[in-house]
Amino acid sequence: MRPITSVATELGLPEDHVHPWGPGRAKVALEALGPPKGRLVHVSAITPTPAGEGKTTMAIALGMGLRQRGRRVAVALRQPSIGPVFGKKGGGTGGGRATIEPSNQRG
Repeated sequence: MRPITSVATELGLPEDHVHPWGPGRAKVALEALGPPKGRLVHVSAITPTPAGEGKTTMAIALGMGLRQRGRRVAVALRQPSIGPVFGKKGGGTGGGRATIEPSNQRG
């Protein structure tokens, strides 16, 4: 893994606005961002693919693909999957045990 300071330099972030938080993460001061100069892509879904890929996998793959095409890319993951933390998939939905009551409501 590259040092986060190297990644920040490549993205053009001023050194005094990047506060490393371990070798692979950093907090970036809001002042470093300035007016938007690029595009923002939100990745959202309600279910993973049959193979188990979800939003995190898709966002990282999208970033890698754009970088291979010569684009400057930064992927921000707000909250990666919590399934592995609890030993099961679907942590955000109760591991597949969530229900909405009443399930057959008619309007």
